[in-house]
Amino acid sequence: MIEVEVQNETHQSQALIRFAAVPRIGEGLRLREPDGMWASYDVIDVWYQKAEFGDIWMPFLHIRMTPGENAMDTSSNGYDFQRELEPFKI
Repeated sequence: MIEVEVQNETHQSQALIRFAAVPRIGEGLRLREPDGMWASYDVIDVWYQKAEFGDIWMPFLHIRMTPGENAMDTSSNGYDFQRELEPFKI
């Protein structure tokens, strides 16, 4: 297991999370929100910094919530996600 510091742009927070492999830029993650619900995040940056001990490079991730994940979110392209949640009408 690799312990990675994850910097969440959406919530302006940091957390240490263990991964079997370091995710790449563009890959998605499912993480638990502060309210207990699961949400999708996109990896927007990955970098490595040399650790204070030995010749070890520690990975860091920069993530952002996937556009449209939040039902109340309206993106800048004018698409209204709330409208898509309405039931089908004939």
